[in-house]
Amino acid sequence: MQLSEGQRAVLEAEGHLLVIGGPGAGKTTVSILKAAKVAASLRPGQEVLFLSFARATISRVIEAIETEHDIPKTIKSRIDVETYHSFFWRILRTYGYLLGLPKPLTILTPANEAIALSAIRSLYKGGSKLSRAEKTEKKDREENERLRQATEEGRVCFDLFAVHVAELLERSGRIRRLIAARYPVIILDEFQDTNADQWRVVQQLGREGIVVALADPEQRIYDWIGADPARLDHFRGRFEHREVMLQGENHRNAGTEILLFGNEVLTANFSKRSYVGIEIQTYPPNENEAGSALVTQVYAARKRLAAAKRQDWSLAILVPTKRMARAVSDVLRHPPVRMKPIRHSAAIDLDAAILGAQLVSFLLQPLGLFHLEGTIDLLCDYYQGKGGASPTKSDLQQALSIRKAFSRYAESTATHKPIPRNSLMIPLLQTYEQLRGITFTGDPDQDWRTVRIVMGNGACVRLKEIAVEVKNIRLLERGTRLRQELSEDWRTFGVYQNALEITRQAFMREHFATQSKPESGVVVMNMHKAKGKQFDEVIIFEGWPRRAGRKIVANPDRIVRNNIKENADSQARQNLRVSITRARQRATILTPQNDPCVILLER
Repeated sequence: MQLSEGQRAVLEAEGHLLVIGGPGAGKTTVSILKAAKVAASLRPGQEVLFLSFARATISRVIEAIETEHDIPKTIKSRIDVETYHSFFWRILRTYGYLLGLPKPLTILTPANEAIALSAIRSLYKGGSKLSRAEKTEKKDREENERLRQATEEGRVCFDLFAVHVAELLERSGRIRRLIAARYPVIILDEFQDTNADQWRVVQQLGREGIVVALADPEQRIYDWIGADPARLDHFRGRFEHREVMLQGENHRNAGTEILLFGNEVLTANFSKRSYVGIEIQTYPPNENEAGSALVTQVYAARKRLAAAKRQDWSLAILVPTKRMARAVSDVLRHPPVRMKPIRHSAAIDLDAAILGAQLVSFLLQPLGLFHLEGTIDLLCDYYQGKGGASPTKSDLQQALSIRKAFSRYAESTATHKPIPRNSLMIPLLQTYEQLRGITFTGDPDQDWRTVRIVMGNGACVRLKEIAVEVKNIRLLERGTRLRQELSEDWRTFGVYQNALEITRQAFMREHFATQSKPESGVVVMNMHKAKGKQFDEVIIFEGWPRRAGRKIVANPDRIVRNNIKENADSQARQNLRVSITRARQRATILTPQNDPCVILLER
């Protein structure tokens, strides 16, 4: 590639380095060339480490390194690319015992963290109904339970990785020197989004080695989880460094005015009425017509991309909330009357699907002494953990009701009394017996599907719900490791002896997976998940107001909270800018007719 003056400065710089640039400025590309240049001069056993928050970025960087013809294969092998979480976990798993943590350590996944905290959360009302004192009390109790899980049970949640690693590096010069000996140069992608504990880790890494920070302060969209607007100033104050600004460079959506529009969203100072590559469309604010408008836009975008004869084209539908991502996925699967369904993938939170998949895998296992008890435990886990950090009262009550019903059932069975006719155990047991009657074939995909179908067709509404959720699981596609391991389990034992543990390990690997293809086709996700990604086209679709008469009584799923001008703060603007600038060729914004996005009204 033809390097700009700023990119050449990055390659030539020595010591700590801060590289600042907007979307498409070439930060990632030049960092790969920088990594290759550094790797060529390293001693045997040393590597350059590239860290990023997003697995999508990691995949893109790995792909870019592999396809870069000017970098010799021996040099490519000396560039290690991984997520912050996976790097921290390696350190913690090796040295955590020095902090008094049990050995071995295991990861408390988000879904299992939600289960572990469900007893505390069940004691409190919904977040919006809590007083400030109650919120503080709840937060403290949750934090204490997370620490207890780590220190007593050796189960560490993701949020504690950086906390413990920071303490290790602050207290041990030897560990710092060992890391620097292996990784003399560490490249930090998306540096502006580091939280306080991650910044503590970076400071320690920079004591013995060289850190190269890549940042765009206008893409800081994680203030709500600890990203600090002053983080770049913290770097400037902590390290003697060279600073390079990649200004006015745009390799992602060159030939368009997508970046210009995105930047002007931040300033509320729009210079033009229309922008090349930007389309703003309105839709009638009701469910059917909103769905029709979205599907019509997707049809048109698909047609444009197919006509351009691009291989592996990509179209992202970005929405403001997780709830809306699910709703949009449903609309694409079942569009309004006479419209054809749209094949797509949906990047939705999978806590419910993962917990449901664990129950499905357990039902593949042979009948054991406590098989029914195990089924009940996993069903309760599903309701305790499906809502992640924000469980609903009804879901937590479901888990409690299942436990009580099972306890009464066990009592009735032990005393030879009939089960109450209104017990939820009656339909559950009916479906359970149908599941136990399945004859498995040894083909994991077919057998998994059979379990799901029986659950979906059974009398138990709770198992029906899980059958719907696990449709979102893609780990059993041909050639995947989970499928191979389940097949091996069958060949070894003649049954799926270890299906639950195999499935749990597969999901654990997914948390740290880096080898995934960039998204292609139609993809649905919330705006936060689009960070670090890029697509040929983007459609940004927000919700619409609900009215009673002429009065707005609710305004959910908006780009700006409740679509109130006072809420159009820097965070809302940065979210919208990030979403717009994911597009290479075209970004379309769909907003309701009678209450359009307040940021767009500034034009």
